[in-house]
Amino acid sequence: MSQDTQTGAPHIPVLIRPLIAAVAPVTGVWLDGTFGAGGYTRELLAAGADKVYGVDRDPLAHEMAQKWVGEYDGRIELVRGTFSRLDEYAQDLDGVVLDLGVSSMQLDLAERGFSFMRDGPLDMRMSQDGPSAADLVNEASEAELADIIYLFGEERASRRIAKAIVKARALEPITTTLRLTEIVESCLPRPKPGQAHPATRTFQALRIAVNDEYEELLGGLMAAERALKPGGKLAVVTFHSIEDRIVKRFLTQASGGGGRANRYAPETEQPKERFKLTPRKAIAPDSEELKINPRARSAKLRVAMRTEAEAGAIDEDALGLPRLKRNG
Repeated sequence: MSQDTQTGAPHIPVLIRPLIAAVAPVTGVWLDGTFGAGGYTRELLAAGADKVYGVDRDPLAHEMAQKWVGEYDGRIELVRGTFSRLDEYAQDLDGVVLDLGVSSMQLDLAERGFSFMRDGPLDMRMSQDGPSAADLVNEASEAELADIIYLFGEERASRRIAKAIVKARALEPITTTLRLTEIVESCLPRPKPGQAHPATRTFQALRIAVNDEYEELLGGLMAAERALKPGGKLAVVTFHSIEDRIVKRFLTQASGGGGRANRYAPETEQPKERFKLTPRKAIAPDSEELKINPRARSAKLRVAMRTEAEAGAIDEDALGLPRLKRNG
């Protein structure tokens, strides 16, 4: 367990025990594509990695890391960038880890605007540059907002929420997380005990849109395939069904799965197996982890091993990647 040096709160890498077990033995050079507070990187080094490239687009992650990376005598190399370009930062890797969740340091800092539980500016930018969630909420059309909330958050009340947002912003701009939360809450029934907060899906959708997360995910999976050496391991931790579906379908394709659409279709040459699934099914947190870290409740881990086959193309349409329709 590492500690968030900005907040003082413990940072617990999700599914780290089963991840380390699934990729064992941990040797050679790895890349942590979502460095955050450095939890996965520390555990990989403790498990036997010689070196880890820590990639993150959030400048705060790099600022925090400067306080402790020197303890590892050059075994950590920090890179400010996106994991969709990870093959530009390193090649012939023994392993790549991608943790797709929002880090604790981002959720816990109100000024980052990721959480509906803390009032702060409506920001949500992981890189801290470019258009913010406030820009999107106040400038996008009602139809575009509805599509974002539905496609990226799977929120059935997306049209109702988008209409309420447009009505509210006509009176004054929506600039804080609390104000947006109030608007969303007004559109949905009060949750029953054990149900998610009403704003969960809307905040997820806006965050994904602001940071282009699904395109980043696809780019990261393809870049990892190009960067891993034969026998190298890819481990991906997802936190909701859309992410997991994209990762599952990508690995199924890349492992030669799928076959013919139906038995009457003409036989075609089967694609070469570029990954082996190890194991074939996703790994979920056990009861012990859920007691320690409730944020892990929706997490899934998928692990695959790179073969000697050359990196290949992916049928993006078959991945079910949510994409907004663009006019013109």
